[in-house]
Amino acid sequence: MTIHTPLPFVPMHCFKAYDIRGRLGDELNTDIARRIGRAFADVLDARRVVVGRDCRTSSSALQVAVMDGLMTAGVEVIDLGLCGTEEMYFATSHLDACGGIEVTASHNPMDYNGMKLVGRGSAPLNPDTDMKAIRHLAENGTFGALRSGGHLIAAKNARAAYVERVLSFVDIAALRPLKIVVNAGNGAAGPTFDAIAEKLDALGATFDFVRLHHEPDGRFPNGIPNPLLPENQPATANAVVAHGADFGVAWDGDFDRCFLFDHEGNFVPGEYVVGLLAEIFLKKETGATIIHDPRVIWNTKDVTSRNGGTAQASRTGHAFLKQALRDTGAPYGGEMSAHHYFRDFMACDSGMIPWLLVAELVGRTRRSLADLVAEARTAFPSSGELNYRIADPVASMARVEAALQPECQEIDRLDGLSLGFSDWRLNLRMSNTEPLLRLNVERRGNAGALSSHVARVAALIEG
Repeated sequence: MTIHTPLPFVPMHCFKAYDIRGRLGDELNTDIARRIGRAFADVLDARRVVVGRDCRTSSSALQVAVMDGLMTAGVEVIDLGLCGTEEMYFATSHLDACGGIEVTASHNPMDYNGMKLVGRGSAPLNPDTDMKAIRHLAENGTFGALRSGGHLIAAKNARAAYVERVLSFVDIAALRPLKIVVNAGNGAAGPTFDAIAEKLDALGATFDFVRLHHEPDGRFPNGIPNPLLPENQPATANAVVAHGADFGVAWDGDFDRCFLFDHEGNFVPGEYVVGLLAEIFLKKETGATIIHDPRVIWNTKDVTSRNGGTAQASRTGHAFLKQALRDTGAPYGGEMSAHHYFRDFMACDSGMIPWLLVAELVGRTRRSLADLVAEARTAFPSSGELNYRIADPVASMARVEAALQPECQEIDRLDGLSLGFSDWRLNLRMSNTEPLLRLNVERRGNAGALSSHVARVAALIEG
């Protein structure tokens, strides 16, 4: 071992509660990435770490720097190359690594990049202990002794094993011929999807895929891949209609989220996909627990109750949902933001498993996706997440609570402020990173009344 000389202090504004995101140059560069790799190894006492990257033009250099930092701590580094975040999650467990790192900015602006980190067993790092310790070491440069033996190896058969795990969630025999539009958004999804499609074909599943913006291109010539933004949805929607497809799928940059479009090109909001997947798993496991985030809940609770399960809310965020799955043994958990978590996928989120489950359901029931969610959309309409940039979010939340609490029937503070009334409900949360308030409103029927509820709450938010 060689004694390490502390490095100069470097502030790390790229550290967020659960991951790393920063503007390239001053907030995130190769020196910072190298420090993060070294600190990750020290805090986790890691001996083997898997590292992958998305297709952004800055990701290759950042990945090399992270791996260099890890190797100076004596770590065996397994290079996954271009892959999705969920492939890193899978490889961390499959290859019995001490942890995993994915260099990705997902759907953030072009001048950003970041990292997603997990520990042994693909478990999320504790934001109050692990993440703070990694940040402290990286900033102060007070690393442990240099270790020999660090080396780099390429991953072998990791993707093939990942494909096998993903396909284990569906009954191949139940899949019938469907035409599906898939939009990778020029992100990392294309090559991984092709490996899944090739295996499906080999197993006799005769899907007809229409590939859109399929080649990874870190310049993102068709815009940042964030299908949640309304302006990014017409490309997939129009292709579904033009090709007469059964449904469409679009992914974000690192494809840990997937978004669905029905055969008419209508975007299917995430809360209805949560309900759909909850029903699928409750038919597989009678009486199971379903985990959901607290923003829009009535449809999920209704589906779960009707199918004999137990709905349990968790705070929003991947670390909380994953821990809830681990604590309860729930087979599935979902967020309206299109993160879907699966117990048998290391309790991690996947953007590939959901569309496969939907394809199986459409084939098995011979009902369209539009038909499968129509009743829920009518029974429990919702506003979608609305963001308000407010100078004093705390004061705004207090104003909403003071005005509406006297008439509400239920109040919950699990994640922000939730107020339930006889026929409508709101959830109001502060952003972790910006001076924003995020509002979701849902109703029991009568979608036309949503706008009046939103207007009332918005007026209180804005003072």
